[in-house]
Amino acid sequence: MTSTGIRLNAPAPGWSIDADVVVVGSGVAGLTAALRCTAVGLRTVVVTKALLDDGSTRWAQGGIAAALGEGDTPGQHLDDTLVAGAGLCDEEAVRTLVTEGPDAVRRLIATGARFDTDGSGDIALTREGGHHRRRIAHAGGDATGAEISRALVTAIRDGAVRVIEHALVLDLLTDEQGRTAGITLHVMGEGQHDGVGAVHAPAVVLATGGMGQVFSATTNPPVSTGDGVALALRAGAEVSDLEFVQFHPTVLWLGPDSEGQQPLVSEAVRGEGAHLVDASGTRFMVGQHELAELAPRDIVAKGIMRRMQEQGADHMLLDARHFGAEMWENRFPTILAACRAHGIDPVTEPIPVAPAAHYASGGVRTDLHGRTTVPGLYACGEVACTGVHGANRLASNSLLEGLVFAERIARTVAGTHAAGAAGPVRPAGRDTTPADARAAGVPAEGGSRGPVPLLVPEARREIQRIMTDGAGVLRSAASLDDAADALEALHLSALHDAEEFDKAAEPGVESWEATNLLLVARVLVAAAHERTETRGCHWREDHPGRDDAGWRRHIVVRLTPDRRLVVRRTPSEAFPPVRPTSVPTPTADREPQP
Repeated sequence: MTSTGIRLNAPAPGWSIDADVVVVGSGVAGLTAALRCTAVGLRTVVVTKALLDDGSTRWAQGGIAAALGEGDTPGQHLDDTLVAGAGLCDEEAVRTLVTEGPDAVRRLIATGARFDTDGSGDIALTREGGHHRRRIAHAGGDATGAEISRALVTAIRDGAVRVIEHALVLDLLTDEQGRTAGITLHVMGEGQHDGVGAVHAPAVVLATGGMGQVFSATTNPPVSTGDGVALALRAGAEVSDLEFVQFHPTVLWLGPDSEGQQPLVSEAVRGEGAHLVDASGTRFMVGQHELAELAPRDIVAKGIMRRMQEQGADHMLLDARHFGAEMWENRFPTILAACRAHGIDPVTEPIPVAPAAHYASGGVRTDLHGRTTVPGLYACGEVACTGVHGANRLASNSLLEGLVFAERIARTVAGTHAAGAAGPVRPAGRDTTPADARAAGVPAEGGSRGPVPLLVPEARREIQRIMTDGAGVLRSAASLDDAADALEALHLSALHDAEEFDKAAEPGVESWEATNLLLVARVLVAAAHERTETRGCHWREDHPGRDDAGWRRHIVVRLTPDRRLVVRRTPSEAFPPVRPTSVPTPTADREPQP
């Protein structure tokens, strides 16, 4: 059986519905998958943690990268992506992305997305870090994600796709053969359902976004708590390359004690000619890379951190005063408004910036069709590790990856799971009662191994502090040891409290989120400790060099039924095939030594 039997401590489902496919998440990946599945007649349910348009996609500023311009080719886009990925991209996955990307963007436009155009009516293209050509399509100047989200949400509503909002996904349901049978979820007191329920479906698509909230300062919204990765681990799926967390180089610096979601200053600002300078006005990226401020993000973030260390500073400056008021107001209105809201006017003064957690290049391991190692479980977007990003994501490839691989998942699901095949036969459209849910095989307590001890909500801030101090931009064996010990102490404390009735954390959204964050934090730290080199956005101070001979490899992690993390290194840079089977035997695995 694939499932570990590990689950969150939650009440038994009190209601359930049937579907052919359930999509968890409402960003570009989730909504695209839902639209394409619906178009071929599959009964599709979208589950989203907040409102339909409240995911990470709407915060994307820069744009979506594709070879759409004159003289540009998928081959050139591939080359730039491989360079940014620092030797760990899966070339077949990248080739899939760049060749299918242009038509996928055109289908997005046909769905209703409106991109900015130039004087001749063609899509206006800009340039960002790591790109040798102008291939970034944008909308509303710097509101690309918001426009893409608007178009997809409108299409979902026009298509009458069933949506459950304000719903936190809990765990995967599986049948006796270990195949996906749906999900459990908790609806937070809004809409048609309330409390814990279940959606029965033979196909589940995880599109839950990232896990940036594992750090104190991030560009991610508050909902990005790693729920999809944590669910997949508990279900027995493998995750890969979680150590590669991209820290965006230019996030608006709000002071040394700022926490939570921070305003992003898009890479497109540098693409249009802004300069990174220190307090003396020196452009410190010149000479560090041929592209200077437009080097790949990991190089720019490291350049900023080095300069901060050298000068004992807590931020650097992004100078775009030469743009003038008109360009700021027309090209970057969102960033201009955010800066002014915090008392900074980029028209007349440089913007204080510092790196902050931005994007997880790793995630739930998939093949080119979005299939994970659990039968019937798919993943796309930031929650997935397709092999496209390698050790460092190329700017504006994230929206494209979500778009392309969501379409591939929809085609695979349509060809694999027949419409109407979900769960026990019930009258179409009728929700079940609590008794029906139990009769349908929804476990009263979710599995044979018992629930994960929940953390108290206050542990969330402690996890963020531990991860920022020990596994942030700069890492070392010592800092990662400290982080691993502190996370283990939180885990043991939760175990102890669970044994005492009056101390145990109550099941609820905040406790479930904190518990998910702890699991993904432990995996990230174990992988970061294992990789004793510096590569891409993984920077080890005690191992500053890149080691292709020993470490042009992927790190794969899984959770065992007895709740151990097992870490293994792949024998080469090639991703091992994804074969949805039972949980792998541990003979080829090695225990992490955090």
